[in-house]
Amino acid sequence: MVRQFLPLNGLRAFEASARHLSFTRAAIELCVTQAAVSQQVKSLEKRLGVSLFQRLPRGLKITAEGEALLPTVTNSFDQMAISLDRIEAGQMRELLFVGVVGTFAVGWLLPRLAEFQQLHPFIDVRVSTNNNRVDMAAEGLDFAIRFGQGSWHGTDAIRLFDAPLSPLCTPKLAAKITSPNDLLEATLLRSYRADEWTTWFRAAGVAPAAQVNAGIVFDTSLGMIEAALQGLGVALVPPSMFSRQLSSGALTQPFPTSISLGSYWLTRLQSRSPTSAMQAFSDWITSKIPPPTSSR
Repeated sequence: MVRQFLPLNGLRAFEASARHLSFTRAAIELCVTQAAVSQQVKSLEKRLGVSLFQRLPRGLKITAEGEALLPTVTNSFDQMAISLDRIEAGQMRELLFVGVVGTFAVGWLLPRLAEFQQLHPFIDVRVSTNNNRVDMAAEGLDFAIRFGQGSWHGTDAIRLFDAPLSPLCTPKLAAKITSPNDLLEATLLRSYRADEWTTWFRAAGVAPAAQVNAGIVFDTSLGMIEAALQGLGVALVPPSMFSRQLSSGALTQPFPTSISLGSYWLTRLQSRSPTSAMQAFSDWITSKIPPPTSSR
């Protein structure tokens, strides 16, 4: 079949020409002549029996057949580049795909990730963020770090640490709040978990009104904290994930009361056999977690 013997140079010439819509600019990128690129594409078209471009007086226009072929060719070259990048100085590089709830990624993982890279220079970490909803199998993830109770079907979970929630707001807004009761009159920013503020009020010894003065609802604490920074209300978030904003004085924690509704967990599919890169990451991240303190 024709597809078994498609010329690599022709495919590369097609891909570059499709991106630039120009044989001339593709030739500059590939360090060959414009005539060579044109001939390679023409040869590919002959092998396929279709036209991939319409030749215009000024540039190219990709045909429907070219548009159908382009994503496959682009993805193939991207995968080849990834595979080649994994080999460096004769040593195989390993890829590690980690999905992370955005708050944990920004507030904890990214400030420490350079240390892991220094310890394991031949492991390339690919981080994708989410709002705590993730399909590990569909997304091809080795690990997912998420917030909850640790029970996700078909997964093994290692508890990292709790992330108690407490009100955070700007110092200007905090100056108007002298007691937890004052929050009943404030604009309260919240997540899709509607019972968080009610639970916090009970912990603070306040009988919440039938309906708290809710503001915008967010699907991530990162968006909520940005709204708090803009003075739009009081956010109920884990202070440990926003230490930079607290240290800089951009935000303040008006009351010490906090509530724990879950923990961060390192999870992997039970059907996914751990690789050496996965084991290295698991060992590293668990070593960074302080042991729980015992109360007497």
